[in-house]
Amino acid sequence: MKAKIQNFEIDLSKPLDISIPLTNTDANPIAWYIEKPEIEPVKFGDWIGKVSEGSSTNFNNIFFNPHGHGTHTECLGHITRDFYSINKCLRQFFFLAELISIEPESINGDKIITKEQIEKGLNGKTPEAIIIRTLPNLESKKHKNYSKTNPPYLLEEAAKFIREIEIKHLLIDLPSVDREEDEGRLLAHKAFWNVKNVNELNSDARLDCTITEMIFVDDTIKDGSYILNLQIASFENDASPSKPVLFKIEDY
Repeated sequence: MKAKIQNFEIDLSKPLDISIPLTNTDANPIAWYIEKPEIEPVKFGDWIGKVSEGSSTNFNNIFFNPHGHGTHTECLGHITRDFYSINKCLRQFFFLAELISIEPESINGDKIITKEQIEKGLNGKTPEAIIIRTLPNLESKKHKNYSKTNPPYLLEEAAKFIREIEIKHLLIDLPSVDREEDEGRLLAHKAFWNVKNVNELNSDARLDCTITEMIFVDDTIKDGSYILNLQIASFENDASPSKPVLFKIEDY
């Protein structure tokens, strides 16, 4: 089945899923010092919500943290005093996106992504969404415990550049766009959303812009332009588990 999105033709039967599934096993990626997710059947006395245990249905509770347990999309409510919901901030779901691959630079023991690297990767393009795949692109990203590993991150000037060229949606295969231990400064988050004061939101803060973290882009997906379908669950929360899906653009 084919469809036209923003005057581009895509084949809906050929999705390229760049999300990481959430599981209750040690294979689940983890960040921010928490334990793995819990998925287990409801129990009422002797009754257990599991068909293999005699129930008519499987009936599970799920305990997880969207920021620390896999692919998630967040709005600026992640860093503000007042509540903002991803379910209210993200109202459109299809975007023209550019996938670029970047090998972070080593500076003072950190791995960082610079403005110059992003500018070079975009090569003059100004899409609605940018997808950053870091190199080397190891399969372990899908299962890694990132806690206390100081993963790569964006410099403030890189996030500011993305904002200034009016990219609204930033996707990356890291647990955060900011340094793991940064004393709560969150410079890249603030620069991207243009949040100047977390206690009193400025009028030009970017309410309709999102950051998606902990994706995985397989090597078979080449750098270039795609249509992005950014899917979230309808959580009234600053972040939601998400399923970003790419579609190749026909004859582009």
